[in-house]
Amino acid sequence: MSDILIGKGDKDVFLLAKYANRHGMVAGATGTGKSVSLMLMAEGFSKLGVPVFLADVKGDLAGLSQPGAMNDKLKARIDKLGIDWAPSASPVVFWDIWGKLGHPVRTTVSEMGPNLLARLLELNDTQSGVLEIVFKAADDDGLLLLDLKDLRALLSFAADNAKELSQHYGLVSTQSIAAIQRALLSLEQAGGDQFFGEPALDLADFMRQDMSGRGIVNILAADQLILKPKLYTTFLLWMLSELFEKLPEVGDLDQPKLVFFFDEAHLLFDDAPAALRQRVEQVVRLIRSKGVGVYFCSQNPDDVPDVVLGQMGNRIQHALRAFTPRDQKAVKAAAETFAPNPKIDVAQAITQLGVGEALVSTLQAGGIPMPVERALVSSPGCRIGTITDAERAMIRSRSPIGTKYDTMVDRESAFEKLSQRAEQEAASAPAATKGGKAQPDEGSGWTQAAKDMVFGTKRRQGMIEAFAKSAVRNAAGQLGRSLLRGVLGSLTRR
Repeated sequence: MSDILIGKGDKDVFLLAKYANRHGMVAGATGTGKSVSLMLMAEGFSKLGVPVFLADVKGDLAGLSQPGAMNDKLKARIDKLGIDWAPSASPVVFWDIWGKLGHPVRTTVSEMGPNLLARLLELNDTQSGVLEIVFKAADDDGLLLLDLKDLRALLSFAADNAKELSQHYGLVSTQSIAAIQRALLSLEQAGGDQFFGEPALDLADFMRQDMSGRGIVNILAADQLILKPKLYTTFLLWMLSELFEKLPEVGDLDQPKLVFFFDEAHLLFDDAPAALRQRVEQVVRLIRSKGVGVYFCSQNPDDVPDVVLGQMGNRIQHALRAFTPRDQKAVKAAAETFAPNPKIDVAQAITQLGVGEALVSTLQAGGIPMPVERALVSSPGCRIGTITDAERAMIRSRSPIGTKYDTMVDRESAFEKLSQRAEQEAASAPAATKGGKAQPDEGSGWTQAAKDMVFGTKRRQGMIEAFAKSAVRNAAGQLGRSLLRGVLGSLTRR
């Protein structure tokens, strides 16, 4: 079986694996069952052998790692659906940018690249050009850019050597460098210093199966991450961009290579700079041909730009409550995006759906959207809810890749090399003096900075000596004049 049972209405509703890479949207108000729909699809893909990635905003998606338990409420639902149900846990790997609730997720500054980093830092064209020059200079000089301190050290070096860099690569202004440094500080305060470093994430570790052939479900702890939208957007966009650049073109497969579920999708687009939104839209449109499916989850369909929403071939719409004018507009917009079904008044049904019910439309044979169907969503075999700290620790301890990522590595890179150069230049200055006179030796590796330091000190010493001699002469003159006035006064009185 290569399809996933989403639910049952007048007929069974399936998500066909063949068209799962055509992306999808899960929407609905809080408490209407969106998370269960996500878990149902993630579990279904895993059973098909398809690796999955989920951003767990509320902590409840971690229940995929534990088998469910029968209860009266679940039994009533299963009887109503008329399906066979068995408790089952999916193979799960937990991830966390801060490394607390899962394996740390990192990338290097070099892998992020100047273009994506410029979009992230919201740099203008001039500042973006300067950043590209800085990256190019680092490549030419063999300087590794691994973490933010490497980039900051390189920017400081560029500011001190702006004239030389401008001669080789193009104009580098200190004003542009200062603007980049300020933007970098903002990213660091948002937690970016935890995201950049080594060992960097190998995306092949996301695309694995367990020994039984089930796809690994990768769950990113995002309950704290969504409080830092810039970092959240950075991570998700970097991941999609890396997959887009590294995976080969495969066209339409029998099932996708990887499926992403992005909860709270509006964070990718709210207050995002235009360049960043364009990049997300571009990747979503094109990554389908790489065999990757992307599914957004949000409260309202209009949280996602129309150009992205138009790429969503598979739709699951839970209830919306039309209490405000915006809600009413969202209901109307959602109703108009479904393939019509003469048996269903979609706009009215959206506001009347119960918990665990949804309006579903998926792509069928030939990639044609099926008419919207009102369905009771099926129940996953996993636990619906959170897990304990002990259960999470047990899953993490069994992970086969823990030893690869849990310990951070800080090898020699741009920061260390530039620091060593500065120390060598400072140490060479006093060693190049002889008999109190500066002895510049071109063959000894003297830098202009060292010469300036020595000669500047000599000039300052000469100025001090001249000032002292002048002061002595002035003091002697004043004393002589005082004595003369005293003698003349004494003679006058006599």
